[in-house]
Amino acid sequence: MIDRRTRAVLDRLEARDSQERRSGAPRENRLRQVTPDVGRFLHNLVLASRPRSLIEIGTSGGYSTAWIASAARAAGGLLTTLEIDPAKVALARESLRDAGLDGTATIVEGDAFDYLRRRNEPADFVFLDAEKEDYLAFLGLIIPLLVPGGILIADNLISHEAELRDFRETALSESRLSAVVVPIGRGELFAVRLP
Repeated sequence: MIDRRTRAVLDRLEARDSQERRSGAPRENRLRQVTPDVGRFLHNLVLASRPRSLIEIGTSGGYSTAWIASAARAAGGLLTTLEIDPAKVALARESLRDAGLDGTATIVEGDAFDYLRRRNEPADFVFLDAEKEDYLAFLGLIIPLLVPGGILIADNLISHEAELRDFRETALSESRLSAVVVPIGRGELFAVRLP
C-alpha cells in the first residue's frame, strides 16, 4: 500500500534518523521519529479502522505522518498534524510534498495545546508523539475529542517508562478508554474510546 514516492521519502528519513543517532546529534535537533515497525503498525491501524478525521501531535520531519497519511488517503480520511518547531515544519512540508501526501495531511505550525483547546470537531484517530512531560496534559484534551470507537496511539511507553508512568497509569485506568501497551518499537499505548 506504500507507493514508490512515499517509500522514497520514508527511506530518506530513516537514513537521516539513523545517521543523526550514530553521530550523537543533540536530542532537540534530531528527528526523533518512530521505528519502521511502528510506522507500519500505524499504517495498518488506519487501514483497518478507516478513520475520517485524524490528528498527529508531533510531526517532526514527517516520518510517522507519511505512514499515517498514506493509509488515510486510501481510507478517505484527512490528517491534521501539529508541530511547533519551524525547522521541522519545513522538513515535514518537503517530505509530504515529495511523497505526494500534501493533499491528505495538513501541517498546523504552532502550539498543539492551543489547537486542541480550540478544536470543536471530533477525531477518529489520534497519534501522540510529543514531549513526554506533556503527555498527561494532552490526554485530558484528546479523550473528549475522540469519537466512540476512536483510537489513541501514544509512542515511547516502554523507552520512557519512568517519565510516562503517570500518563500510563492514568490512561490504563481511564474509564472512558480501553487501553493496553503494545511492546513494539519503543512501546505503544493503544487505546479505544468507549461509548
